[in-house]
Amino acid sequence: MTTSDQGWGEYSRLVLKELETLAAGIKELNESLQEVKRDMVELRAKEDKVQELSKWKERIDEVASPTQLRDTLKELEELKQFKTKAVTIFAVVQFAMAAIVFAQRFM
Repeated sequence: MTTSDQGWGEYSRLVLKELETLAAGIKELNESLQEVKRDMVELRAKEDKVQELSKWKERIDEVASPTQLRDTLKELEELKQFKTKAVTIFAVVQFAMAAIVFAQRFM
């Protein structure tokens, strides 16, 4: 083998090594690109959910504002308490009437 053949062999090994390095780099870039694409799909899905929630909130706000909902819940709680008091008073009055009627029968 001559010096030029050895030089060519060495040069071809260097070129082959560089091509392998470039191929590995391209492979890594492709993998990274696939990962970025997956992330973008996830972000689009999340964005769609956020937009859907925003539209839902707008529809709810058209019906009642948060303060109106809070006031309505407070009024509902007051009505529940009133109902409990009214039923209790009614039961006490009925018991008292029954006791009076029972006492009148023995007198």
